[in-house]
Amino acid sequence: MATAVLFLLILESRVSSLNQVSSIEVFKLFYLWIIAAFLVVLFAYDLRHYILPDKMLFPAIGIVLVYRVFEVLNLNNWSLFGPPAGGFEFRIFDPLISGIVSGVLAAGFFLTIFLASRGRAMGFGDVKLAFFMGLFLGWPNILVALFVAFFAGAIIGVGLIALQKKQFKSEIPFGPFLIPGTFVAFFWGNEVVQWYLNLSNL
Repeated sequence: MATAVLFLLILESRVSSLNQVSSIEVFKLFYLWIIAAFLVVLFAYDLRHYILPDKMLFPAIGIVLVYRVFEVLNLNNWSLFGPPAGGFEFRIFDPLISGIVSGVLAAGFFLTIFLASRGRAMGFGDVKLAFFMGLFLGWPNILVALFVAFFAGAIIGVGLIALQKKQFKSEIPFGPFLIPGTFVAFFWGNEVVQWYLNLSNL
């Protein structure tokens, strides 16, 4: 049910009219659906088994990298049924560079926690997931995703301890917080950033 809702939200946010859908919009739509499916599987797997499997993370990272390269080549000029209109047109490397830098910064932050705690506070799978998130979301939406994840994790963690469902040193998977944070940032990241900027100017 969650996957179906996510697919519908992606469709609604990316396609304005079903009567006038270009081939490139179909390509982008299927790309986002594939990424959403990967994230749903990772969410369920980490929640159940406390692990983020490489066989899901690495293909997801590879798909986003390929898509970012297409963006650099100006994806809007491409056709699924022929060569790009007007030949190759290289764009400024904003999407690719923004994604890589965001991914490296997010993964570096998580890696620092992983090494400092010797894996007790953060698993290495979370480091790889953070890189994927940064690559997928770019800057500054990665900040929104991490803020939502840490805020939700703190609230729920404290709640579980208060209800005596978990101990202070109990292991709690962080992927189920990072992944919803990713979706929040994807759908509403720009609005959250703009709201924060307006708030800081008051």
